[in-house]
Amino acid sequence: MSDFLLDVARTERLGFGEAIFCAGKTAEQIDAILEDGNARGLSLLLTRLEPAKAALLRHESALDYDAYSRTAFAGAPAPAQPASVAVVAAGTSDLPVAREAVRTLAFHGVSPTEISDVGVAGLWRLLQRVEELRHFAVVIAVAGMDAALPTVLGGLIPGCLIAVPTSVGYGAAAGGQAALNAMLASCAPGVLVTNIDNGYGAATAALRMVLTMRRLAGTGLATSSRTTHFRERETTNGSA
Repeated sequence: MSDFLLDVARTERLGFGEAIFCAGKTAEQIDAILEDGNARGLSLLLTRLEPAKAALLRHESALDYDAYSRTAFAGAPAPAQPASVAVVAAGTSDLPVAREAVRTLAFHGVSPTEISDVGVAGLWRLLQRVEELRHFAVVIAVAGMDAALPTVLGGLIPGCLIAVPTSVGYGAAAGGQAALNAMLASCAPGVLVTNIDNGYGAATAALRMVLTMRRLAGTGLATSSRTTHFRERETTNGSA
């Protein structure tokens, strides 16, 4: 009996496909999953694939591997389509998690705008980008330490805001618990929060939003002024 069972119908159900979480899996198990996916004609996204484990894979040379985000593409990613999504990192130390979100989006055909090092310790850096950020339908904000970035953005931009706490920070940051609690307790209304370091989860939440906006636009159901506003942003800012 196999150690795994691929979810081959996920794209049909959800609009985005199977992803392989590599932490806790052996190189042999990952190889078997890749071979099964290839036999089925599937493209697979691999997450949390450490460089040492990637080097042990039989088909490593066939992967599009990024050690910084610990992600890999097995097979061709989806063709890029316009989508108004930005990924914003508070500090350079938050970038590995932000890049996991970027790579997940790219695998599914969404090329987001990346903005880094705009944390509130140097608020002027963020304020210089606020007008640009106001034009995105979906913004993923990645931050550790006190995680103030999503709360500040939540009071300044109208788009859907997904906050990702990271494990970055000194002792009292408690491996991201302080950032998670700060985001959950944010006084900015409508901020959505993922698990700690979960760039993949933030990206798939953004994909659900993008796919829903496209579906509503295609069926003519996007009639409210706010939904129409988001649809217009997607059209005009998709590949920004």
